[in-house]
Amino acid sequence: MGKPVTHWEVTGKDGKRLQKFYADLFDWKVDANNPTQYGIVDTGGKGINGGIATAQQGAGGITFYVEVEDLDEYLRTAERLGGKTLMPPSEVPGATTPVKLAMFADPEGNRIGLLKAGSM
Repeated sequence: MGKPVTHWEVTGKDGKRLQKFYADLFDWKVDANNPTQYGIVDTGGKGINGGIATAQQGAGGITFYVEVEDLDEYLRTAERLGGKTLMPPSEVPGATTPVKLAMFADPEGNRIGLLKAGSM
């Protein structure tokens, strides 16, 4: 059975500006009231919710996250298929419930996130 996309995020130089842009454009509710000012997006009950934030290290873009059972196994498989690990399995700091994630680049350099099943 295929693995579901469970989260997405948009990042850029000015996270607050992006949060306002997408909230105004699509009538999304964006809650950035947290220590990292990560904007949690509520799309209104349809589709997948996501996040909007200032990019870490200035590398903005769009990322989607796939839920998997074993982060290490999928990172090894991604590397075997030509990808590159960008972030080893880590816990999200400041999350209200423990969230474990990892990130890799596909062979073309696109960033893809992995979320530990049951952690979000």
